Amino acid sequence: MAFSISLFLLVLLFSFQSSSSSLLSLNKGSSLSVEKHAEDVIVSPNQMFCAGFFQVGENAFSFAIWFNDPHTHNNNHTVVWMANRETPVNGRLSKLSLLNSGNMVLVGAGQITTWSSNTASDAPVKLHLQDDGNLVLLDLQGTILWQSFDTPTDTLLPGQLLTRYTQLVSSRSQTNHSPGFYKMLFDDDNVLRLIYDGPDVSSTYWPPPWLLSWQAGRFNYNSSRVAVLNSIGNFTSSDNYDFSTDDHGTVMPRRLKLDSDGNARVYSRNEALKKWYVSWQFIFDACTSHGICGANSTCSYDPKRGRRCSCLPGYRVKNHSDWSYGCEPMFDLTCSRNESIFLEIQGVELYGYDHNFVQNSTYINCVNLCLQDCNCKGFQYRYDGNQIFSCFTKSQLLNGRRSPSFNGAIYLRLPITNNFSKEESVSADDHVCSVKLHKDYVRKPENRLVRFFLWLATAVGALEVIFFFLIWGFLIWNLKTSSADQQGYHLAAVGFRKYSYLELKKATKGFSQEIGRGAGGIVYKGILSDQRHVAIKRLYDAKQGEGEFLAEVSIIGRLNHMNLIEMWGYCAEGKHRLLVYEYMENGSLAQNLSSNTLDWSKRYSIALGTARVLAYLHEECLEWILHCDIKPQNILLDASYQPKVADFGLSKLLNRNNLNNSSFSMIRGTRGYMAPEWVLNLAITSKVDVYSYGIVLLEMITGKSPTTTGVQNIDGEEPYNGRLVTWVREKRSATSWLEHIIDPAIKTNYDECKMNLLATVALDCVEEDKDVRPTMSHVVEMLQSHESDPRNIINA
Repeated sequence: MAFSISLFLLVLLFSFQSSSSSLLSLNKGSSLSVEKHAEDVIVSPNQMFCAGFFQVGENAFSFAIWFNDPHTHNNNHTVVWMANRETPVNGRLSKLSLLNSGNMVLVGAGQITTWSSNTASDAPVKLHLQDDGNLVLLDLQGTILWQSFDTPTDTLLPGQLLTRYTQLVSSRSQTNHSPGFYKMLFDDDNVLRLIYDGPDVSSTYWPPPWLLSWQAGRFNYNSSRVAVLNSIGNFTSSDNYDFSTDDHGTVMPRRLKLDSDGNARVYSRNEALKKWYVSWQFIFDACTSHGICGANSTCSYDPKRGRRCSCLPGYRVKNHSDWSYGCEPMFDLTCSRNESIFLEIQGVELYGYDHNFVQNSTYINCVNLCLQDCNCKGFQYRYDGNQIFSCFTKSQLLNGRRSPSFNGAIYLRLPITNNFSKEESVSADDHVCSVKLHKDYVRKPENRLVRFFLWLATAVGALEVIFFFLIWGFLIWNLKTSSADQQGYHLAAVGFRKYSYLELKKATKGFSQEIGRGAGGIVYKGILSDQRHVAIKRLYDAKQGEGEFLAEVSIIGRLNHMNLIEMWGYCAEGKHRLLVYEYMENGSLAQNLSSNTLDWSKRYSIALGTARVLAYLHEECLEWILHCDIKPQNILLDASYQPKVADFGLSKLLNRNNLNNSSFSMIRGTRGYMAPEWVLNLAITSKVDVYSYGIVLLEMITGKSPTTTGVQNIDGEEPYNGRLVTWVREKRSATSWLEHIIDPAIKTNYDECKMNLLATVALDCVEEDKDVRPTMSHVVEMLQSHESDPRNIINA
């Protein structure tokens, strides 16, 4: 018995040690398990790339290659290749195996093969991840049997060739990695092109399709069809399309990606800041990509608010979360000439699908031409100069965009009995939910004899399991070797350390050092037994049962972002409910603003980091969270003054699936930072956080609190009456308005260009109409694009 127990412990210890290390290669007969996706990864020798199972949705995984960043959580990794993006596998019983036959297969639950390398070799082979990110299957002589560089998905790495046999296909969205509608490839004319391949139509949109190849500077008399990006930022294509990135000349991590909006961009990585930025893009007009807003719609772009999609008059949006579905008509159009009218819309161009084209046509002739065709939905009437007008009748209303430079108008055909004069305009978030995979395990037919033996094996297995747990329980009780149980870990429940009330009371010296308080509870500083400094929040409301409390804490545990305060543990004991967070050395944003410790660059960085985490909370499909109390007191700063948003979670998660729930009818937030929707009893959306964020920006810029009255303005002006938004808008009409509102603490040293952008974004965020406010993802785009463009930087 003693020998068996010792042998069991040795096997258990060996299994723990062998499962905790990464792999340099995968040999014949070996496999990677999805259930150990955090450990079963192949790492390149230079530690830059990883290959393994990547979670793409709820219970959905793909085998992928990504940049290895230990500071990044799994779902935020920068993926460069996927094997099975079309058909993710289950989170249970799925494996990538290198068979003895030399074939590499990805098998899902139920032994269903979803992907294969289609290779064979009797000799020894291994799967190896190279320093350039290329995953190769090779034999002992170094002959490559298969490599990921030959089958790119949406990304090209430096040195990876795009050829006549390969293409890039965009993802469906930033969160949905399944194939999207955009492709980069060499066409039959040997020209590198961007193509929209939608569910109903397809078209080329880059280079501009109305230009001949030589007019676009392309050379199509070369059948080699190859393009490549190198590590110093130079791109070369056989059709004469060459460019150098804005930061070319330096070796750094780079990648060329065909994004979900149809634009191809080169991303470079600043290793010091651990950030990616755009160093080149193929298209500079965000509305150039075809199909970006779907049929019967128009696309417009504003540098402040980003891209917006709008339905044409008489049409309504099909899917508010995915504009690629476009808009549908709200009318039935007959073929009678006397029952149609034409509505003029200036400055709107609809490209393609011209049923008729007549040059030097009058307006009346164009109207009659459309009325004669029952399928005509309208016509484009364009002035070509020299008193010449061209007429294009449209069988489909596609690729619409607003362009001030377009010298013409679109005339929509509408029923005469209706009056459509307004557009249905909604911000285009380009947001498609993550994959939610639920597969049943496939069972093979079986006869009664097989079924009997299965039941017999199950019974024997159950007895073995019971015997195993009896031995395990004896070991735990007798030897007390489980250090995790001694310290109170309950990882199976929520993934956090469970503390006793006495432990936390001792850590806070009897809850004596208060460092903050809010609507949910009081926060105390504490020191744990392992000498870690923590912030312990003692919740006011202790009416929840432990099960309900732990369920909500586990949801918070699935939220992972570098700008969210990290939770380390909890206490649910009797009537006590406490949360244990990491301690922020530099306190809150409010404390730092009042002590004048933040220069302009720190304020800009805080604004950008806060915007990123709010965009994450708002637009993550698997959990939908509103913060509802964005204010400087809830934005904490770490040792390097990076922001971490706190006080999110419990009260906002209770009814996250029901917008009409009474919990949202109660006013939430802090006076001065609350959006008008709370007071006016309007629908509560993520735009309430956008409004509060705008107020925080104004407070960072001006140094004035929105809840303070009677504050003397700078330059001896009239007393400030507490209406911060109104005051800033009034100053905006003045010359050099930024000088009148800037915080005196930074007035002598700041980047005028960036602070002006912050002020502009802030005023956009605090618009009374919630539909006019930008989304947080658009705010991030505006701040990031300005931050990464060296031409926008002005030395203070």
